[in-house]
Amino acid sequence: MVPGDAVDIQIAAKGGGSENKTKMVMLNPSDDVAEWVEKTLPTMGAGWCPPGMLGIGIGGTAEKAAVLAKESLMEHIDIQALIERGPDNADEALRLDIFDRVNKLGIGAQGLGGLTTVVDVKVKTAPTHAASKPVCLIPNCAATRHVHFTLDGSGPAELAPPKLEEWPQVTWEVGDNVRRVNLDTVTKEDVQSWKTGETVLLSGKILTGRDAAHKRLQEMLRNGEGLPEGVDFNGRFIYYVGPVDAVGDEVVGPAGPTTSTRMDKFTDMMLAETGLTGMIGKAERGPAAVESIKTIKRCI
Repeated sequence: MVPGDAVDIQIAAKGGGSENKTKMVMLNPSDDVAEWVEKTLPTMGAGWCPPGMLGIGIGGTAEKAAVLAKESLMEHIDIQALIERGPDNADEALRLDIFDRVNKLGIGAQGLGGLTTVVDVKVKTAPTHAASKPVCLIPNCAATRHVHFTLDGSGPAELAPPKLEEWPQVTWEVGDNVRRVNLDTVTKEDVQSWKTGETVLLSGKILTGRDAAHKRLQEMLRNGEGLPEGVDFNGRFIYYVGPVDAVGDEVVGPAGPTTSTRMDKFTDMMLAETGLTGMIGKAERGPAAVESIKTIKRCI
Protein backbone atom coordinates (compact mmCIF):
# COMPACT_ATOMS: atom_id res chain seq x y z
CA MET A 1 0.00 0.00 0.00
CA VAL A 2 1.21 3.49 -0.85
CA PRO A 3 -0.28 6.90 -0.04
CA GLY A 4 -2.22 8.81 -2.69
CA ASP A 5 -4.45 7.75 -5.55
CA ALA A 6 -1.83 6.60 -8.07
CA VAL A 7 0.73 3.81 -8.34
CA ASP A 8 3.99 4.18 -10.26
CA ILE A 9 5.04 0.86 -11.80
CA GLN A 10 8.54 -0.01 -12.95
CA ILE A 11 9.16 -3.40 -14.56
CA ALA A 12 12.45 -4.90 -15.69
CA ALA A 13 12.47 -8.10 -17.75
CA LYS A 14 15.99 -9.00 -16.68
CA GLY A 15 17.92 -12.02 -17.94
CA GLY A 16 19.28 -14.60 -15.52
CA GLY A 17 22.68 -14.60 -17.21
CA SER A 18 23.37 -11.07 -16.03
CA GLU A 19 21.54 -11.37 -12.72
CA ASN A 20 23.62 -14.42 -11.80
CA LYS A 21 26.81 -12.36 -12.06
CA THR A 22 25.79 -10.03 -9.22
CA LYS A 23 28.65 -9.25 -6.84
CA MET A 24 28.51 -7.88 -3.30
CA VAL A 25 31.29 -6.79 -0.95
CA MET A 26 31.72 -5.02 2.37
CA LEU A 27 34.56 -2.56 1.77
CA ASN A 28 36.38 -0.43 4.29
CA PRO A 29 35.29 3.22 4.26
CA SER A 30 38.64 4.26 2.77
CA ASP A 31 38.53 1.70 -0.06
CA ASP A 32 38.12 2.77 -3.70
CA VAL A 33 34.84 1.49 -5.22
CA ALA A 34 36.04 2.05 -8.79
CA GLU A 35 39.15 -0.02 -8.09
CA TRP A 36 37.03 -2.87 -6.71
CA VAL A 37 34.80 -2.83 -9.80
CA GLU A 38 37.84 -2.79 -12.08
CA LYS A 39 39.25 -5.88 -10.35
CA THR A 40 35.92 -7.69 -10.06
CA LEU A 41 34.55 -7.34 -13.60
CA PRO A 42 37.10 -9.65 -15.29
CA THR A 43 36.11 -12.42 -12.86
CA MET A 44 32.51 -12.29 -14.09
CA GLY A 45 33.28 -13.81 -17.48
CA ALA A 46 30.97 -13.11 -20.41
CA GLY A 47 27.80 -14.67 -19.01
CA TRP A 48 26.29 -11.25 -18.33
CA CYS A 49 26.36 -10.53 -22.10
CA PRO A 50 28.47 -7.39 -22.42
CA PRO A 51 28.30 -4.70 -23.62
CA GLY A 52 25.68 -3.76 -21.07
CA MET A 53 25.04 -1.62 -18.04
CA LEU A 54 26.42 -1.73 -14.52
CA GLY A 55 24.15 -0.84 -11.61
CA ILE A 56 26.08 -0.03 -8.43
CA GLY A 57 24.55 0.51 -5.01
CA ILE A 58 26.68 1.94 -2.21
CA GLY A 59 25.76 2.41 1.43
CA GLY A 60 22.90 1.56 3.73
CA THR A 61 23.24 -2.12 4.58
CA ALA A 62 24.05 -5.14 2.43
CA GLU A 63 20.45 -5.61 1.33
CA LYS A 64 19.93 -1.86 0.85
CA ALA A 65 22.96 -1.69 -1.45
CA ALA A 66 21.47 -4.46 -3.59
CA VAL A 67 18.14 -2.64 -3.90
CA LEU A 68 19.93 0.58 -4.82
CA ALA A 69 21.90 -1.22 -7.52
CA LYS A 70 18.77 -2.77 -9.03
CA GLU A 71 16.88 0.54 -8.92
CA SER A 72 19.72 2.32 -10.69
CA LEU A 73 19.36 0.00 -13.68
CA MET A 74 15.85 1.36 -14.27
CA GLU A 75 17.25 4.72 -15.33
CA HIS A 76 17.78 5.74 -18.94
CA ILE A 77 21.15 5.46 -20.64
CA ASP A 78 22.72 8.93 -20.46
CA ILE A 79 26.46 8.45 -19.93
CA GLN A 80 27.37 10.25 -23.16
CA ALA A 81 25.46 13.35 -22.08
CA LEU A 82 27.25 13.19 -18.72
CA ILE A 83 30.62 12.96 -20.46
CA GLU A 84 29.81 16.06 -22.50
CA ARG A 85 28.75 18.26 -19.57
CA GLY A 86 31.02 16.82 -16.88
CA PRO A 87 30.14 15.61 -13.35
CA ASP A 88 28.28 17.80 -10.85
CA ASN A 89 28.78 15.57 -7.79
CA ALA A 90 30.75 12.64 -6.41
CA ASP A 91 28.30 10.02 -7.70
CA GLU A 92 28.57 11.30 -11.28
CA ALA A 93 32.36 11.47 -11.02
CA LEU A 94 32.38 7.84 -9.87
CA ARG A 95 30.20 6.84 -12.83
CA LEU A 96 32.69 8.35 -15.26
CA ASP A 97 35.68 6.83 -13.48
CA ILE A 98 34.19 3.32 -13.58
CA PHE A 99 33.01 3.74 -17.19
CA ASP A 100 36.54 4.67 -18.26
CA ARG A 101 38.27 1.93 -16.25
CA VAL A 102 35.95 -0.87 -17.37
CA ASN A 103 36.10 -0.03 -21.07
CA LYS A 104 39.89 0.09 -20.90
CA LEU A 105 39.83 -3.56 -19.79
CA GLY A 106 39.13 -4.52 -23.40
CA ILE A 107 36.61 -7.26 -22.54
CA GLY A 108 34.28 -6.20 -25.35
CA ALA A 109 31.11 -7.74 -26.73
CA GLN A 110 30.51 -11.27 -25.41
CA GLY A 111 34.01 -11.17 -23.90
CA LEU A 112 35.63 -11.44 -27.33
CA GLY A 113 37.58 -8.20 -26.97
CA GLY A 114 36.77 -4.66 -28.01
CA LEU A 115 36.54 -1.03 -27.00
CA THR A 116 33.07 -1.17 -25.43
CA THR A 117 32.33 -3.37 -22.43
CA VAL A 118 29.76 -1.09 -20.78
CA VAL A 119 27.42 1.42 -22.40
CA ASP A 120 26.51 3.06 -19.08
CA VAL A 121 27.29 2.94 -15.37
CA LYS A 122 24.63 3.81 -12.81
CA VAL A 123 25.34 4.67 -9.17
CA LYS A 124 22.91 5.15 -6.27
CA THR A 125 24.07 5.84 -2.73
CA ALA A 126 22.66 5.97 0.79
CA PRO A 127 24.01 6.93 4.24
CA THR A 128 25.66 4.10 6.14
CA HIS A 129 27.54 3.31 9.33
CA ALA A 130 30.88 5.10 9.55
CA ALA A 131 32.70 1.76 9.84
CA SER A 132 31.08 0.17 6.78
CA LYS A 133 30.86 0.54 3.03
CA PRO A 134 28.49 -2.06 1.52
CA VAL A 135 28.72 -2.19 -2.26
CA CYS A 136 26.60 -4.24 -4.68
CA LEU A 137 27.33 -4.55 -8.40
CA ILE A 138 24.52 -5.81 -10.64
CA PRO A 139 25.18 -6.00 -14.39
CA ASN A 140 22.49 -5.78 -17.03
CA CYS A 141 22.95 -7.35 -20.44
CA ALA A 142 22.78 -5.52 -23.75
CA ALA A 143 19.00 -6.04 -23.76
CA THR A 144 17.96 -3.30 -21.35
CA ARG A 145 14.27 -4.18 -21.19
CA HIS A 146 12.29 -2.01 -18.82
CA VAL A 147 9.07 -0.02 -18.85
CA HIS A 148 7.55 2.64 -16.59
CA PHE A 149 3.88 3.59 -16.28
CA THR A 150 1.39 4.99 -13.78
CA LEU A 151 -2.01 3.60 -12.79
CA ASP A 152 -4.41 6.24 -11.46
CA GLY A 153 -7.81 4.55 -11.85
CA SER A 154 -8.62 6.22 -15.18
CA GLY A 155 -8.08 3.03 -17.19
CA PRO A 156 -5.36 0.68 -18.37
CA ALA A 157 -1.90 1.99 -19.15
CA GLU A 158 -1.35 2.52 -22.87
CA LEU A 159 2.14 1.37 -23.85
CA ALA A 160 3.21 2.21 -27.38
CA PRO A 161 5.26 -0.56 -29.02
CA PRO A 162 8.70 0.43 -30.32
CA LYS A 163 9.04 1.29 -33.97
CA LEU A 164 10.72 -1.42 -36.01
CA GLU A 165 12.41 1.18 -38.20
CA GLU A 166 14.47 2.25 -35.19
CA TRP A 167 16.38 -1.04 -35.43
CA PRO A 168 19.13 -1.57 -38.04
CA GLN A 169 18.29 -3.63 -41.07
CA VAL A 170 19.26 -7.29 -40.75
CA THR A 171 20.96 -8.85 -43.75
CA TRP A 172 22.12 -12.38 -44.42
CA GLU A 173 24.89 -11.15 -46.72
CA VAL A 174 27.98 -11.55 -44.54
CA GLY A 175 30.64 -11.80 -47.25
CA ASP A 176 32.65 -14.68 -48.61
CA ASN A 177 34.76 -15.31 -45.51
CA VAL A 178 32.18 -17.53 -43.84
CA ARG A 179 31.63 -21.24 -43.43
CA ARG A 180 28.16 -22.53 -44.28
CA VAL A 181 27.29 -25.72 -42.41
CA ASN A 182 24.32 -28.03 -42.79
CA LEU A 183 23.91 -29.71 -39.41
CA ASP A 184 21.93 -32.56 -40.98
CA THR A 185 24.98 -33.77 -42.89
CA VAL A 186 28.02 -32.41 -40.99
CA THR A 187 30.50 -35.01 -39.70
CA LYS A 188 33.01 -34.95 -36.84
CA GLU A 189 35.74 -34.89 -39.47
CA ASP A 190 34.21 -31.73 -40.96
CA VAL A 191 34.18 -30.10 -37.53
CA GLN A 192 37.92 -30.72 -37.10
CA SER A 193 38.61 -28.32 -39.99
CA TRP A 194 36.83 -25.39 -38.33
CA LYS A 195 39.00 -22.54 -37.05
CA THR A 196 38.60 -20.40 -33.95
CA GLY A 197 37.11 -17.01 -34.84
CA GLU A 198 35.40 -18.11 -38.04
CA THR A 199 31.89 -16.97 -38.88
CA VAL A 200 29.75 -20.08 -39.19
CA LEU A 201 26.25 -20.00 -40.70
CA LEU A 202 24.22 -22.98 -39.55
CA SER A 203 21.23 -24.64 -41.19
CA GLY A 204 19.46 -27.90 -40.53
CA LYS A 205 18.09 -29.48 -37.37
CA ILE A 206 19.30 -28.30 -33.96
CA LEU A 207 18.15 -29.83 -30.68
CA THR A 208 17.52 -27.47 -27.77
CA GLY A 209 17.76 -27.77 -24.01
CA ARG A 210 19.15 -26.15 -20.88
CA ASP A 211 19.89 -27.14 -17.26
CA ALA A 212 16.51 -28.69 -16.47
CA ALA A 213 16.55 -30.82 -19.61
CA HIS A 214 20.14 -31.93 -18.97
CA LYS A 215 19.34 -32.88 -15.38
CA ARG A 216 16.37 -34.95 -16.52
CA LEU A 217 18.50 -36.70 -19.15
CA GLN A 218 21.11 -37.42 -16.49
CA GLU A 219 18.51 -38.99 -14.19
CA MET A 220 17.10 -41.14 -16.99
CA LEU A 221 20.53 -42.44 -17.98
CA ARG A 222 21.47 -43.17 -14.36
CA ASN A 223 18.23 -45.09 -13.88
CA GLY A 224 18.89 -47.19 -16.97
CA GLU A 225 15.90 -45.77 -18.82
CA GLY A 226 17.94 -44.44 -21.73
CA LEU A 227 17.03 -41.33 -23.67
CA PRO A 228 13.38 -40.38 -24.29
CA GLU A 229 11.77 -42.00 -27.30
CA GLY A 230 12.65 -40.16 -30.49
CA VAL A 231 15.56 -38.24 -28.95
CA ASP A 232 18.86 -38.98 -30.71
CA PHE A 233 21.96 -36.85 -30.11
CA ASN A 234 24.27 -38.88 -32.35
CA GLY A 235 26.00 -36.47 -34.74
CA ARG A 236 23.80 -33.61 -33.53
CA PHE A 237 24.29 -30.18 -32.00
CA ILE A 238 22.44 -28.90 -28.96
CA TYR A 239 21.55 -25.23 -28.53
CA TYR A 240 21.39 -24.01 -24.93
CA VAL A 241 18.01 -22.31 -24.93
CA GLY A 242 14.82 -22.79 -22.97
CA PRO A 243 11.36 -23.30 -24.47
CA VAL A 244 9.44 -20.08 -25.09
CA ASP A 245 5.94 -19.98 -26.57
CA ALA A 246 5.53 -18.58 -30.06
CA VAL A 247 3.97 -15.12 -30.31
CA GLY A 248 1.08 -14.50 -32.70
CA ASP A 249 1.63 -16.32 -35.98
CA GLU A 250 5.35 -16.97 -35.41
CA VAL A 251 6.59 -20.50 -36.10
CA VAL A 252 8.73 -20.53 -32.95
CA GLY A 253 9.06 -18.27 -29.95
CA PRO A 254 12.11 -16.23 -28.93
CA ALA A 255 15.23 -18.39 -28.82
CA GLY A 256 17.96 -16.35 -27.16
CA PRO A 257 20.91 -18.41 -25.90
CA THR A 258 21.39 -19.08 -22.22
CA THR A 259 24.71 -19.15 -20.37
CA SER A 260 26.71 -22.22 -21.38
CA THR A 261 28.63 -22.41 -18.09
CA ARG A 262 25.61 -23.84 -16.29
CA MET A 263 25.79 -26.93 -18.51
CA ASP A 264 29.47 -27.60 -17.73
CA LYS A 265 28.73 -30.30 -15.16
CA PHE A 266 26.77 -32.27 -17.78
CA THR A 267 29.44 -32.11 -20.52
CA ASP A 268 31.08 -35.46 -19.71
CA MET A 269 27.73 -37.20 -19.83
CA MET A 270 26.57 -35.59 -23.05
CA LEU A 271 29.81 -36.28 -24.92
CA ALA A 272 30.52 -39.76 -23.58
CA GLU A 273 27.02 -41.22 -23.38
CA THR A 274 24.86 -39.57 -26.05
CA GLY A 275 27.12 -39.15 -29.09
CA LEU A 276 26.68 -35.37 -29.15
CA THR A 277 28.85 -33.55 -31.71
CA GLY A 278 28.57 -29.88 -30.75
CA MET A 279 27.20 -27.35 -28.29
CA ILE A 280 25.90 -23.83 -29.00
CA GLY A 281 25.45 -21.16 -26.34
CA LYS A 282 26.86 -17.96 -24.95
CA ALA A 283 29.60 -17.05 -22.48
CA GLU A 284 32.64 -19.04 -21.51
CA ARG A 285 33.01 -22.72 -20.67
CA GLY A 286 34.68 -23.62 -17.38
CA PRO A 287 37.94 -25.58 -17.03
CA ALA A 288 36.13 -28.89 -16.41
CA ALA A 289 34.05 -28.58 -19.58
CA VAL A 290 37.09 -27.59 -21.65
CA GLU A 291 38.97 -30.62 -20.32
CA SER A 292 36.02 -32.88 -21.19
CA ILE A 293 36.02 -31.57 -24.74
CA LYS A 294 39.78 -32.06 -25.07
CA THR A 295 39.75 -35.52 -23.53
CA ILE A 296 36.71 -37.06 -25.18
CA LYS A 297 37.41 -35.33 -28.54
CA ARG A 298 33.87 -35.72 -29.74
CA CYS A 299 32.78 -32.13 -29.71
CA ILE A 300 33.87 -28.51 -30.21
